[in-house]
Amino acid sequence: MIIDRQARIVEKKNWGRYFLFRLKSPEIARSSQPGQFLMIKVSETTSPLLRRPLSLHYRSNQEVEIFFQATGMGTELLSKKKAGETLDILGPLGRGFSLNKEFKGKEVFCVGGGRGIAPLFFLAKELQLLGARPTIFYGGKTSGDLPLRSKLEEAGLEIKISTDDGSTGFRGLVTSLVENELQSQKPAFVYACGPEAMMKKLSEICLKNELSAEFSLESIMGCGIGACWGCVRPFRKNGEIHYLKVCQDGPVFHSREIVWMGE
Repeated sequence: MIIDRQARIVEKKNWGRYFLFRLKSPEIARSSQPGQFLMIKVSETTSPLLRRPLSLHYRSNQEVEIFFQATGMGTELLSKKKAGETLDILGPLGRGFSLNKEFKGKEVFCVGGGRGIAPLFFLAKELQLLGARPTIFYGGKTSGDLPLRSKLEEAGLEIKISTDDGSTGFRGLVTSLVENELQSQKPAFVYACGPEAMMKKLSEICLKNELSAEFSLESIMGCGIGACWGCVRPFRKNGEIHYLKVCQDGPVFHSREIVWMGE
């Protein structure tokens, strides 16, 4: 069920260009699943006209959280909102991550690059409820790109850190950290969200190691409900190429279905 609501900003946190909002919206919180997203109106004027899609970072009985990086006009305007103000939000939208009861007692990898960590906290907490053992791989260009590290640790989640410049944790790409870890253990499943190049490399790693995986894709979206066809991209289905809507058919897809840029 898609709900259009005015949600009050209960709390706002920020770390440089990264922001976390906690919003009061009981109806959306009750029906949200990991991997789904919200379409958020960022301006009362026609500039920008379109809402912005943001992953659900977490939910409680009464509230939902979003985590984002201010990278353009829309997210810049959103970052200026203050606690106590209200946001017009539409959601929950899309098809989220699949949660398999067979993962109980098994190791599961959740791989996030930069702001791609956003949906993985919600996912990891739900996996814990299933009895799975999620490990979050959190990668950034530098230590400043890992603002949620303390939150993940305080939640009792196992995390492995990488930075491109070596300022924190493993020095190198988060995909290289995953490859290193695979030398000693093989997870039951891999989930991921992050830059396209990161996920393309991770899909190759999963294929090489015969691992099943689901990835959450980012896309420019006009409506978020499948009406505008603005987020269409190619996927492999039964040996053929099909064009699907990221907002409606995803944003989560099996890694082997995704046709990556340049292929």
